[in-house]
Amino acid sequence: MAEVSTNALFPGTFQGTAADIAGQIGLMWELVKAPLIVPLLKVAMYICLVMELMLFIERLYMGIVIVLVKLFMRKPEKRYNWEPMGEDLEIGNEGFPMVLVQIPMFNEKEVYKISIGAACNLSWPSDRLVIQVLDDSTDPLIKDLVEKECLRWASKGVNIRYQIRENRGGYKAGALKEGLKRDYVKDCEYVVIFDADFRPEPDFLRRAIPFLVHNSEIALVQGRWRFVNANECLLTRMQEMSLDYHFTVEQEVGSSTHAFFGFNGTGGVWRIAAINEAGGWKDRTTVEDMDLAVRASLKGWKFLYLGDLQVKSELPSTFKAFRFQQHRWSCGPANLFRKMVMEIVRNKRVNIWKKFYVIYSFFFVRKIIAHMVTFFFFCVVLPLSLLVPEVEVPVWGAIYIPCIITTLNSVGTPRSIHLLFYWILFENVMAFQRTKATFIGLLEAKRANEWVVTEKLGDALKNKEKTKQTKKPRGSLFGDRILPQELGFAVFLFFCGCYDVLYGKSQYFLYIFLQVITFTIAGFGYIGTIVPS
Repeated sequence: MAEVSTNALFPGTFQGTAADIAGQIGLMWELVKAPLIVPLLKVAMYICLVMELMLFIERLYMGIVIVLVKLFMRKPEKRYNWEPMGEDLEIGNEGFPMVLVQIPMFNEKEVYKISIGAACNLSWPSDRLVIQVLDDSTDPLIKDLVEKECLRWASKGVNIRYQIRENRGGYKAGALKEGLKRDYVKDCEYVVIFDADFRPEPDFLRRAIPFLVHNSEIALVQGRWRFVNANECLLTRMQEMSLDYHFTVEQEVGSSTHAFFGFNGTGGVWRIAAINEAGGWKDRTTVEDMDLAVRASLKGWKFLYLGDLQVKSELPSTFKAFRFQQHRWSCGPANLFRKMVMEIVRNKRVNIWKKFYVIYSFFFVRKIIAHMVTFFFFCVVLPLSLLVPEVEVPVWGAIYIPCIITTLNSVGTPRSIHLLFYWILFENVMAFQRTKATFIGLLEAKRANEWVVTEKLGDALKNKEKTKQTKKPRGSLFGDRILPQELGFAVFLFFCGCYDVLYGKSQYFLYIFLQVITFTIAGFGYIGTIVPS
């Protein structure tokens, strides 16, 4: 009976000893390849090529626009009404509008003094400025330290308020929303938000506020982030390259063409009336800043990006913190797109071109397509095509267009041009995490509203090195650093590369093996700063 069952499941062709298993698997592969694998892989390739062309056109469009902006467009001070703020001899400081500074915090032991000190040193009349520290910390010791720091500045005459909540409902959005409800805020016209690691220059308000005062249609003035720890490690250099393109090109193009871009959550000044008209802060996604920006834009408000208004900040230097941040930054926009796409379509206050820009360019291409094509094409379809010679990826799709896109992406950080090739490999690795997060957001799956505050180290690493503390125990090391999925992709790519060396006619194995090394390094967690416990 057993013999009959075996013959029914495996034809005689597949019978053999253990030595023939590899041959049998190869024969099975040939049987399913032509009718199933080849058509599916061809469809996947064509879809990826279409997505790549969409991304290429988007990057090319932004490249052309940014060149035109730099060559022909007048500076913001010339395009909009702008006059420097100064004391009036008759009314004194009454000529300055009331400004609220909000600093949301969560267990920010390493950086809380930096942000509070920078906010308290802003050049603005003290009687026209309210600084609000929104502390959601769960560590009693840190809460006590933050409160004492606020009291220290208050003793110097600074109008600073320390605010806590009973729970962290709504996370950052909930804290900001609660802060605007305070009685002492009702006279404030504008609110500027700085995360705990941000340190604005003293003249930040004097340069930004006049645009809001003299241009009633502007709701937001956004400054550019600069990174104090960009040279700390290779991970921070990679982040600098990506974020510099975001600010230098994406933000500038959006501001210049449609007066719209996504609020970055910090380093920007809002008109409080615009926040209220848009419906206030909402915690329905993990990108409350982008949510507010889209809703305010649909109400007809304009945004202004100032590239020379720079704010120092800190990049996550540990791979664990970076991955959590990228999950939030990828999942949140996809989830917001799911929730707002029809609201944008039905909106009657903005023209069709702005709707198209927001839906297609801002959301679909940049927040969804960019992640998916990077991962599926370069980490799945291209390697699989090496196993299936019947599917030939065109050279223009595998090499030429990606090279042009990468070159366009590099304009934001010329000093890191020598790191460009490694940046490509690293971005392919991170595309795996970002694509997972994008699908979670689109499908509103379990982790769609997961909020993990990005860890800031400040001077913690230097202090720990000085005290020569012991290394992490093996259990913690394994849990925080070993990433099985990345290692699994390294094995898959290694197999594809070896197959191409033995049987292939292309030279893609050179790229594949370099990608294997990058996935392996990421899988073992040897990226970024390794912090001793």
